[in-house]
Amino acid sequence: MRMPTLPRTLTGLVTLVMLVMLVMLATPVPTASRAAAAESGGPSVLVQITPIRRGSLPRTVVAYGSVQASPSGRISVVSPLAATVAGLDVRVGEEVGRGAPLVRLAPSPETAAAYAQARVGLRAAADAVTRARQLLAEQLATRQQLADAEKAESDARAALAALVAQGAGGPATLRAPFRAIVTAVLTSTRSIVSEGTPLLELARPEGLVLQAGVAPDEAAAVRAGESASVTAIGGARSYAAKVLMRGSVVDSGTGLVPVEISLPSGGLFPGRAAQATITVGTVQGFIVPHQAVLVDDNGDPYVVQAVRGRAKIVPVRVLGSDETEDTVDGALDTHAPLVLAGNYQLKDGMSVRLAGHTASVGR
Repeated sequence: MRMPTLPRTLTGLVTLVMLVMLVMLATPVPTASRAAAAESGGPSVLVQITPIRRGSLPRTVVAYGSVQASPSGRISVVSPLAATVAGLDVRVGEEVGRGAPLVRLAPSPETAAAYAQARVGLRAAADAVTRARQLLAEQLATRQQLADAEKAESDARAALAALVAQGAGGPATLRAPFRAIVTAVLTSTRSIVSEGTPLLELARPEGLVLQAGVAPDEAAAVRAGESASVTAIGGARSYAAKVLMRGSVVDSGTGLVPVEISLPSGGLFPGRAAQATITVGTVQGFIVPHQAVLVDDNGDPYVVQAVRGRAKIVPVRVLGSDETEDTVDGALDTHAPLVLAGNYQLKDGMSVRLAGHTASVGR
């Protein structure tokens, strides 16, 4: 049986409806973020966000200086008498054990002469005592004369013993009084030195400190006993330490207030430059990652928040920092997330969209 055919006009209408449906299916539906961009009449920026939170970070003060021996851990080795430096057994930077030879001394001509005179004087004084005793036995001398002769002999013996103890009797070797690091050599072989002349500087390895300085505006916050972390300039390892002393005057040479910080034994070598991060308390505020804080053309810090799908620039004040985060203060919206990646592209009021999301960011 023959099927009835549709009128030509109805057939065209059906074809038109099908074409419109195909076009609608091929056209993507705008997402909420695209709709927001279209509504604002401007582009949107793809960003990453992080929630905002309140908290605290350690408040720190940074000091810079060099590793040195503490005043109580260093000594000067001096010449005990006028002498000639016969030899040096150590070099700068060498670590020596207790009793190790340091410097060899030979008596100077003047010292040798004084030693010879002291020996002759002692013999003469001893002979005088013998004669006084004989004369007293023969009643040709008084007991006072014998006492005077004995006193002269005692003085001559003491003078000779002192010269011998100083090394005037021959070559002498000065030895380390404790395990030490040689921090300075102040003489040279064949030098003639007088009594009391410094020859070497020694430091105890366990008595090293960081002699550093802090800015005067920050110095008042530093107290003895506070914890610190010391890192050598260019180094990666940190050492736990404590503040031993904070000065109360500004060093005229550096413009800084001196600070002395303890160091663990064997951690750093004397003379090495280092910095100390001193913890002086805590600071309260909004905790944000470093990358969330930007600086405007005037050098003022700010952050960007995502509020109802739009960027909001908020000026902040940086109160403190650690290795990864900052503590800031400002008129931040506690319910709006912070923008991280992409924040440098944003201006106030621009639309933002989140990678992989189809809804606007923020409240």
